[in-house]
Amino acid sequence: MQLSTHTDYSLRVLIYLALQKDKEPVTVQTLAERYAVSANHIAKVGQTLTQLGYVNSLRGRSGGLVLAMPAAQINVGQVVREVENLKLLECFGSQSNCQIESACRLKSVLYRALQAFLTVLDEYTLADLVVQPAALQQLLSKSRKASYL
Repeated sequence: MQLSTHTDYSLRVLIYLALQKDKEPVTVQTLAERYAVSANHIAKVGQTLTQLGYVNSLRGRSGGLVLAMPAAQINVGQVVREVENLKLLECFGSQSNCQIESACRLKSVLYRALQAFLTVLDEYTLADLVVQPAALQQLLSKSRKASYL
């Protein structure tokens, strides 16, 4: 299974915010620079995470994004469920036009595989992803040239 770029960067933004010891707000621009992606993309990710309640968006001169709860309370599986489109096939939706759906086992096999994938992700919180904060901070502090330019 391949997660969308939006889900990937949602998890990366959460990781970056979890690394902030002083819990100071982080700007969209800073996140975009650290991950070498478009600020517009990070802004959309930030908006999604804010709407879902994982992040608070603070306005003003010293504004930015901060975690809305402790990292240990943010379950990775739940984030993926809420951010990712988990409709693997047409028959996963209510508008299926598949002629073989009633006799096909593919849907049930893929459903079981998806549940196994999510079950593993459910075993981890955001805090579990940042157990090497010094190494992560060092890698993220290096100036990177934006790959979208």
